[in-house]
Amino acid sequence: MITSEQGPDLSSHVAAALPTRRDLYYGGAWHAPLSGVYQSSISPGSQAELGRYAVGNADDVAAAVAAARTAFPAWRDTPPLTRAALLRQAAAVVREHALELALIDAADCGNPVRQMLDDAVIAATQLEYFAGLVMELKGETIPTMNGSLDYTLREPLGVVARIIPFNHPFMFAAGKIAAPLAAGNTVIVKPPEQAPLSTLRLFELIGGLFPPGVLNCVSGDRDTGAALSAHAAVAAVALIGSVNAGKAVMRTAAEDLKKVLLELGGKNAMVVYPDADLEKVPLGAVRGMNFTWCGQSCGSTSRLFLHESVHDRVLARIVALTAEMHSPGPPTDMRTTMGALVSRDQMDKTLAFVGSAVSEGALVAHGGRRCADAALAQGYFVEPTILSGVTPAMRVAREEIFGPVLSVLKWSSEDELYDAVNGVDYGLTASIWTTDLRTAHRAAARVQAGYVWINGSSAHFIGAPFGGYKHSGIGREECKEELFEFTQTKNVNVTLD
Repeated sequence: MITSEQGPDLSSHVAAALPTRRDLYYGGAWHAPLSGVYQSSISPGSQAELGRYAVGNADDVAAAVAAARTAFPAWRDTPPLTRAALLRQAAAVVREHALELALIDAADCGNPVRQMLDDAVIAATQLEYFAGLVMELKGETIPTMNGSLDYTLREPLGVVARIIPFNHPFMFAAGKIAAPLAAGNTVIVKPPEQAPLSTLRLFELIGGLFPPGVLNCVSGDRDTGAALSAHAAVAAVALIGSVNAGKAVMRTAAEDLKKVLLELGGKNAMVVYPDADLEKVPLGAVRGMNFTWCGQSCGSTSRLFLHESVHDRVLARIVALTAEMHSPGPPTDMRTTMGALVSRDQMDKTLAFVGSAVSEGALVAHGGRRCADAALAQGYFVEPTILSGVTPAMRVAREEIFGPVLSVLKWSSEDELYDAVNGVDYGLTASIWTTDLRTAHRAAARVQAGYVWINGSSAHFIGAPFGGYKHSGIGREECKEELFEFTQTKNVNVTLD
């Protein structure tokens, strides 16, 4: 096992951490893809090849669904506390192998290994949290007018597909199986094609804890995910991804009226009032942008609205703090505070957005280029970028970039401010900075977002519902409601006479 005692640069340990199984996992066993197709996973930090992995097609998906369907009745009838015990065992394994999983993701998706260690804590905590909620899967008794007994039951749905994004692969793969498994469903995980390897290693570690067919993994590409969404025996599809991916899942799921749970994109606002604590605002803005992940976070507060009376001094401090805290470095080095974008496409898209903003009149206050460090020339590294002079009509202020670009806008009228804040298709998070309690509550009521911080940013709290308004998604996660998303209610009426 890899330990932190092996020095800050862990690049030489990547090969030892990678999974040995690169096939599909279902029915309690590993299976070669029926088509025989494999593709290579490439490290975004170096363009080094990390080995091949299986690409499942519709026939592979059908085999995995059949295994999950077969396992469902026994898992549904497994005592809740037994299911909970297995989830806690999985959490313990994730904690034990945290550095190994973090290193795989650092190599495969480009995020810094030190920060990816936090992903293991988050994933394990979610497994433990939903293990603790299994006894909350209870119904209600309802009074009737005729003396009969009326009560409800919460029952699992069946086979659940969870489609995982590339920005926190093993954290989502481990954490997002918790709620459906706790509720008594069987699960098929589809890892991201850009960074599938930590999920495969996760299944090497925890797949055998569960009865065959209860927990399954089908790696592949967009067509693999589409096949999962389309399969008639899949009862629900949960996706974390782009708005376009969410719309595709909804269109496919509509054919069988599947349940969907979608956490999608964001173009999130951070609003700074003139009475805010200006000593704390700059750090809140830098953290809220998630430069550590190169801005590849759906919750990043990528639109910063500064009141005109504080704009210049706050912007100057944010620029200085960004330069101090974040510069790209090798993702597998424990000293790195900002990693690489996941792919060349993502890098090119980010730089194109910067160019578009400049052509529309924005100014580059910091960064804005591909990293010039010769040691990083093979990777997809972009400098942390801050754009000033951005207006609400600019493309950079309206569309999600999913890159390290913070757009700074100036405001004076509160009504015009919220027209701009709410004038986008997204509504995932928002951050409000003020020392006035009345202003804080008024702003929280006016902003159209599902998750609002007051004098804070970026942090999640287990048990607090996370999800978005408008195109940012459907449903809520990280809370009891996520557990209920994977159940259906049955009403029972008993005539006593």
